[in-house]
Amino acid sequence: MSLAVLYSRARLGMEAPQVTIEVHLTNGLPGFTMVGLPETAVKEARDRVRSALLNSQFDFPDRRITVNLAPADLPKQGAQFDLAIALGILVASDQLPADKLDDYEFLGELALSGELRAGPGALPAAIACTAEGRSLITSQENAADAALASDSRVLAAQHLLQVTAHFRGQSQLPRAEYQPSGERADVPDMADVRGQQSAKRALEIAAAGQHNLLYFGPPGTGKTLLASRLPGLLPPPTEAESLEIASIQSISGLPLNWGHRPFRAPHHTASGVALIGGGSVPRPGEVTLAHRGVLFLDELAEFPRSVLDVLREPLESGEVNIARAARQTRFPARFQLVAAMNPTPGGYSPDDPRSQRYSREQMQRYLSRLSGPFLDRMDLHIEVPMLPREMLTRPTQEEPSAIIQKRVVAAWERQLARQGCANAELSGKALDRYGGLQTAERTMLETTMDKLNLSARAYHRILRVARTIADLRDQPDIDKSALIEALNCRQLEKLLKPF
Repeated sequence: MSLAVLYSRARLGMEAPQVTIEVHLTNGLPGFTMVGLPETAVKEARDRVRSALLNSQFDFPDRRITVNLAPADLPKQGAQFDLAIALGILVASDQLPADKLDDYEFLGELALSGELRAGPGALPAAIACTAEGRSLITSQENAADAALASDSRVLAAQHLLQVTAHFRGQSQLPRAEYQPSGERADVPDMADVRGQQSAKRALEIAAAGQHNLLYFGPPGTGKTLLASRLPGLLPPPTEAESLEIASIQSISGLPLNWGHRPFRAPHHTASGVALIGGGSVPRPGEVTLAHRGVLFLDELAEFPRSVLDVLREPLESGEVNIARAARQTRFPARFQLVAAMNPTPGGYSPDDPRSQRYSREQMQRYLSRLSGPFLDRMDLHIEVPMLPREMLTRPTQEEPSAIIQKRVVAAWERQLARQGCANAELSGKALDRYGGLQTAERTMLETTMDKLNLSARAYHRILRVARTIADLRDQPDIDKSALIEALNCRQLEKLLKPF
């Protein structure tokens, strides 16, 4: 047989489109031609495959070899097609039977010795492969992660010889199964944070309703310490959410952390592309790596304004669309944003004597990096003041994360039972339906909005926060105390008032 047809998977955002690999042997001068829009790493497969076949004691055909990767208009990158190409050459040269390969797909990079190496994107490939009713053969390192796909049949191999022995009936490849460690990740505990009761309460509200949160205050007050405790307050992800998180980690080449919400903290020198994602071959950015988890931006005012403004769309839509000339790629980006910043370039409040070396213009320029539309998307603005020294040295009994998490989980369950989503995701019409504001509370809120000159977006965000506070108290309606607490959670006016 001079023609072989096998199947593999490409990487295109969160998708794994099928690639049909056709290998044809013809008479003529020996050569190896690869077509089908392959990038450099794919073209280099001819050298890896040749060495892998020879070192595995197979004959490399002394003929003209043509490999077509279809569809031709789909860009192919990476080395995951090596295994399929090598098997195609063996089938086309009658060194391997062809009648048993139709029900399989192949994914794996070949070493020169014939060993299989791990690569990114195995889990989305396994999900797509299962939907087609085929089994996936991949490297042993990738197989355990790929087995996370429900109802999948993933076979693990360490060497090309094991794969060929499987199709010759000499031995069977083992079926891979994912075995989680069963150990909970070492998540920082709220019991480590002393004092700062209002900041802790805001963190609990943010966790209960998936609200975005901004901490501001002088350095050393515990802003970063508080933000790092948020993952320990959030409910564990569902199986569907865990699969989304694991798929993102798989295509990014990150280790899978099944059952845990991600926490990403990019440096303030990160570019807009690093946050959003992109590149000639689109890759996920930090907002996607934080999907179903927490994105923490420390030193918020040190980020360029243009970088922060690119977050506005994913904060509203929960996804990122990256457009290129040939095609568009969509990445999920439903994350919870927590940010921390100092009130002035020196770190201290404008009225503090230590801030006198900065002019008012310098302070205004520092704060102007935060645009109004961006700040409007932050539900909670909380000041974290400097604690008295005696509170730092006096022994205290702080509430642990496990107890707070129980209240958060109960509030989540009330939201899901009532409206099917978190309060932070409620639309305007849903807020009118589930907000539960009485006439007196609505009049008070409208009066406050007029005094503070807040936008309609801010009105809805205050209402969502008040709804979460009522859920934490197990109240069916928003009363005046919940509304007042929600209004007190917008303290940014303290920071902007001097200017």
